[in-house]
Amino acid sequence: MNLNISSLSKFIFKSQSVPGFGFQQVRNKWANSLMIRDVKRRRMSAENFLERSRINALRKNDVLPIEIRELADKEINKFEMNAIPLRINNRCVITSRPRGIVKEWRMSRIVWRHLADYNKLSGVQRAMWG
Repeated sequence: MNLNISSLSKFIFKSQSVPGFGFQQVRNKWANSLMIRDVKRRRMSAENFLERSRINALRKNDVLPIEIRELADKEINKFEMNAIPLRINNRCVITSRPRGIVKEWRMSRIVWRHLADYNKLSGVQRAMWG
């Protein structure tokens, strides 16, 4: 059996540079089940975006007859709840922390600050006076 470092890195996440994550084995690339659920919601929302936006346009059009708008209401209710964009939570892509997210990088403020301190984020520079 021929094992090399790149094939092992898929199964073992070795990073001491991120706080809260030491040497540990992970079964998939997501931090926990909450993150898996959020990724599923993002995927479903992206898949159904065009169809949902078309039906919503029919629902909110005041020129159309009420019967057509009611049909559009019934159609929009047939979508799964996870396909609604409002159910998407902003989570840190590394630690799955739900609060304190820096939107541009989709990381929590703690991880973002740690990576910025060690020049791991492009375009980020520490503030200097004088």
